[in-house]
Amino acid sequence: MRVVICGGGVIGASIAYFLSRRGVHSTVIERCGVGCAASGKSGGFLALDWCDGSPLEALARRSFGLHARLAEELHGGWGYRRLTTFSGFVSSSMSQRATTKSDWLSPCVALGRRLGSPETTAQVDPGRFTAAMMRAAQARGAKLNFGEVTRVVRHRTCERVRGVEVEGELIEADEVVIAMGPSSQRAKAWMTLPDIYGVKGHSLLFDTGRAVPPQALFLEYRDEGGVSMPEVFPRLDGTTYVCAISSDSPVPLDPGAVGPDPGAIERLQRICERLSPRLNKRKVMAAQACFRPLSRDGLPVIGRVPGVESVLVATGHSVWGMLNAPATGEAVAELILDGQARNIDLKPFAPGRFR
Repeated sequence: MRVVICGGGVIGASIAYFLSRRGVHSTVIERCGVGCAASGKSGGFLALDWCDGSPLEALARRSFGLHARLAEELHGGWGYRRLTTFSGFVSSSMSQRATTKSDWLSPCVALGRRLGSPETTAQVDPGRFTAAMMRAAQARGAKLNFGEVTRVVRHRTCERVRGVEVEGELIEADEVVIAMGPSSQRAKAWMTLPDIYGVKGHSLLFDTGRAVPPQALFLEYRDEGGVSMPEVFPRLDGTTYVCAISSDSPVPLDPGAVGPDPGAIERLQRICERLSPRLNKRKVMAAQACFRPLSRDGLPVIGRVPGVESVLVATGHSVWGMLNAPATGEAVAELILDGQARNIDLKPFAPGRFR
């Protein structure tokens, strides 16, 4: 079976990997680079039960378990580890009482309720995880081609696809998967798809050293610019990722062309310097921005595209793309090969639900 996956982010890489486990050698078409957008610039935070009570519950729980299993089966290498997770706030005064103290943080940071334990929260380095999934798929026969998909090509006499066109060349396929994150919106020119929007987020990556404890922080910060909700993720390799400040900027055609909004990084740096002396300008390794894909109802879009034979879509995962990538990849592989997903009910995510 010839399967072409449009998009080399974590969703596309996961689909390629789970197909390869079933003996299918897919071809991944990527315009910019593996994990070059949100899959390489997100926080990599994982939670077992934060989606409980929502349509995402089964997907998230399945995927959280798959992350642990993949770290064992593929021998890690992408910074997978379990975390304790806290809420907290940053005070305008110099010192605050805190339920939990952390020596690396400034006195004005008060940690409060524990949101997750090592049994329920974890993390990965998102870029390294995405690259590792792609390499694992390639080791089992998947191909990675760089280029821009310009259209899905159909047979003249029916709605069935022949493949995709990449810079004037036809790559034939029996099944095509659209997994291009917020750029999946471009595929609306080729077929009827739900709208996928892009929400822009900004982040800084610091070299903080390995003494920072494995604690994820979800904080509230107030200043003259308003309320921000910085998220802080120390990583196994001695770096610390901090994100905040979202916007609705237009999504560029080239994912590699995404840059921060004017003033956003400067404001985020001021927040970081208040959080900890370790988060100072001299320690910045990357100042970046990326777009998270979001559907109209906030749920992923996963399944076969109505009205077109042999085309599937997997996008719109919003902030939970890194968490839910493995279970999404597994489910899409099952949908292609078995006709239905065996472990997850995909009905809440069906592309036709917006009709």
